[in-house]
Amino acid sequence: MSDTLIVAGPCSAETEEQVFRTAELLADMGVEYYRAGIWKPRTSPNSFDGVGSIGLPWLQRVRKSLGLRVGTEVAKYEHIVSVAEAEMDFVWLGARTVTNPFAVQEIADAFAKCRVSMPVFVKNPVIPDIALWIGAIERLWRAGITQIVAVHRGFYMNDSIYRNSPQWQVPIEFKRRMPYVKLLCDPSHIAGDSALVETIIRQASKLGFDGLMVEVHNDPQQALSDKQQQITPLQLKRILGRVRFGYNDDNTERLSVFRAQIDELDRSLIDIIVRRMRLSDEIGEYKRDNDIAVFQPARYEELLDNIAVYAMQKNLNPDFAKQLVELIHQESINRQL
Repeated sequence: MSDTLIVAGPCSAETEEQVFRTAELLADMGVEYYRAGIWKPRTSPNSFDGVGSIGLPWLQRVRKSLGLRVGTEVAKYEHIVSVAEAEMDFVWLGARTVTNPFAVQEIADAFAKCRVSMPVFVKNPVIPDIALWIGAIERLWRAGITQIVAVHRGFYMNDSIYRNSPQWQVPIEFKRRMPYVKLLCDPSHIAGDSALVETIIRQASKLGFDGLMVEVHNDPQQALSDKQQQITPLQLKRILGRVRFGYNDDNTERLSVFRAQIDELDRSLIDIIVRRMRLSDEIGEYKRDNDIAVFQPARYEELLDNIAVYAMQKNLNPDFAKQLVELIHQESINRQL
């Protein structure tokens, strides 16, 4: 666990006692970064929106008494001024803030004007837009912030299991584009349910994430915000005892054989798609010669239905199969236009 970055703490700082007690329990298990929101960008004005700047001295006490690095979420210029005066050790930008380039730029300008440099954790935007995520990081870089950590917290999408869909392909692509930026997983906001947090942590560990930003409360049932997704320090300790982080690039001979087979199959897939596109081109010529519309809705629906049934017969996820065919069909349409 020594190379794994764990940022933990309650969703919200509610009372000084709650903040300190949670911090004590986390410090005892070796957590070094302590998070607690004091300004909460809530959907409803009737929801608990944080204690505000009076919570900063509570975090200062945690740092002084327990030696933890402390931080909170920031969303506007005034927040940067306050955390700078309180000498917070780090801050994070929430998903809603990152979605708005104007808000990110305001924060970047505040850092530059206040001449403050500290680690900044940047959550993904609420939509799966990698360019928007990277753009937020670049704005902070230009403001002189050099210590930046990305945090994957899922996306607002229809999902039958999780609060926010993980869409793992997005952080995987982010890591490919920005391999030098540490990437953490926020299992609390993805799961939305404390019973599912460990599942998300396990998946993140298998995908090479560098650690976690997780919501931990000394008494989740009494929490004033997001109590359903917060776990206790003891639960976190047990999970971390069962899950191992740390990317291991295994290049054993047996794995090399598997990879060679995968590469060969991938080339075969491309060959099949090329053949399909050639046939699609012939169909396109026939449609042009006979004044037939390129897009045939009934045929398209039939194609998707058939492929879903066939995928299930082959024990393949039908939704995946349909998405694959949708991409191929769209390329066929583009070639026929």
